[in-house]
Amino acid sequence: MDQALNPTAITGYLSGIEQLSGAKFKKWKEQIGIVLGCMDLDYALGEPTPTKPTPESINEQKALYEKWERYNRMSLMIMKGSITHAIRGAILDSDNAMSYIKLVEEQFLGTSKSLASTLMIKMITMKYDGHSDVCEHIMKMSDIASQLKGMDMAIYEVFLFTS
Repeated sequence: MDQALNPTAITGYLSGIEQLSGAKFKKWKEQIGIVLGCMDLDYALGEPTPTKPTPESINEQKALYEKWERYNRMSLMIMKGSITHAIRGAILDSDNAMSYIKLVEEQFLGTSKSLASTLMIKMITMKYDGHSDVCEHIMKMSDIASQLKGMDMAIYEVFLFTS
């Protein structure tokens, strides 16, 4: 049996995927890529759908299609299994792993913009009250900046310490 697909390895790989439930799409997509790559199942994500073989097709074409179809099916099962039911219900279904991951990304593009906007407003309006711990205030600001950085929005330290 292929070492990447033994039950213990599969369990280990799958436990490394944090379930997609909020604004962690980027991290989820990265983890999915790593797991599918380690399991050698990322073939369907990197190759376009091959043409369905006909009875006249040569064995090599049939084998290529069967390989792609199996990897595509397994990739979809892993992706869908790592998304909460509430979110999965909001995503259009697809029988193509490459298309499905794009649909998930489209769903989260709007969500992440909304979250980024909320975090920016929170950061801009956050002021030190003069009574609580300064270090705690700085840590809250740094946490928001870190979340924004995770969405490819850099916040410069100058902004953190002048607001």
